[in-house]
This record gives sequence, C-alpha cells and structure tokens, in this order.
Amino acid sequence: MLKYRCVIFDLDGTLVNTLEDIASSMNKALSVHDFPPVPLSEYAHKVGWGITHLAFLALPESGRDEETVRKVALSAARFYEEAPCVFSRPYPGIPALIAELQRRKVKTAVLTNKPDRVSRLVIDRLFPPESFNAVRGDRPGGERKPNPQSTWDILVMLGLTPRDAIFIGDSEIDMETARAAQCFAVGVSWGFRPRETLEKAGAARIIDSPEEALGFIGQEGF
Repeated sequence: MLKYRCVIFDLDGTLVNTLEDIASSMNKALSVHDFPPVPLSEYAHKVGWGITHLAFLALPESGRDEETVRKVALSAARFYEEAPCVFSRPYPGIPALIAELQRRKVKTAVLTNKPDRVSRLVIDRLFPPESFNAVRGDRPGGERKPNPQSTWDILVMLGLTPRDAIFIGDSEIDMETARAAQCFAVGVSWGFRPRETLEKAGAARIIDSPEEALGFIGQEGF
C-alpha cells in the first residue's frame, strides 16, 4: 500500500466534537429572529455545508427566504465567534494522532466549511501551536467543499500532489471532496454521519479510531 505524506482533516465531527457549540450559536440566532430552536440531535445531519446552508436548514420552511437566511447566518456566525469552544473538545485519540504525525514528519492540514476565522479560533484554542501546516475555512470568494479547489490549493502550498494525500472526514461532503480532488478518501465512524452515509459516498476506507490512520503513513512519511 502506498504510504502517504500528508493528511488533510475535516474539522467538525472529525477532529473536534463541535456540535453543541454550533447548535447553541444557531439556536441563539434563531431566537433573536423569533424562530423556534432546533433540537441538538437534529444538527448532526444538517451541518457540513457551511453556516448559510445550516441557517437555511434550521429555519422553518416559511422563513427560508434569502434575506432571512442571510440575517440568521450572520447572527449565528457572530455568536459562534464570541464563544467557539464552550463545549467543543477534540475526540479521544486525536491529539495523540496529530503528535505522532508530526513526529513522522507528515504534513497536516485542516479544510472545513466553517467560517475561516472561527475555524482558526477553534484550532488555536484546542490544539498546541503549529499542530497543522495549514488551516483553511470558508472565505469570501473561495470555493467550499465538495469543490476540490481548496484541497488543491492546500496541496500546492505544501508542495504535494493529490496522490500524496489522505483526506479524512466524517461526512458525505468530505468523501465527495476527496474523490473530486483525487485524494485517498478515509471516513471516520465517530463523527456526525452514520457509516452507511460514508460508504454510499465512496469512502475508500472507514476507520473506527484515530490511530488506525497511521496504517496509511510511513514511519517517516515516505
């Protein structure tokens, strides 16, 4: 088996369990705009496409006009930036995996549809400095997953090709991104989507613990 030199991680549901903070921010935004909250359990299948689409899905059908979606998304983004890590924590085994990848000189990156500034706040607060070679969230004018362009931009920045990289995520969006970018698609069973969703989306492998990812990595990343 080819030993890969880079791991690109999704953030929410892959590195960090962020669901409660996401739900809290969005429900606060819904309340401010006089809409009912969404139960926490329902957010697991709504997240992943970015905060604007999340606002659309969280709103009742009667409130899904473009202007209302925009206002709720902006409010939720503001609330989230104010308190990004009240409940969020890395999944068990993730910090050890990142440390071992660094030891093996494997390049690491984070690619998420979460707003870029909030993504960096979450990473900076929950991981040691310089844990990742690149962190990229949703930016104005940028392409969101599953468009492969952001993946390719990261690889170019790191001096690598798609054949060098594993893309690890917990959703169909991540598997579609990996396949579109021609990276090795690895799904995780501990995230926000069921195993069947990852299988249908074309995951090449599904892992049940972070340490299983090391099976795809050479001792020194080559």
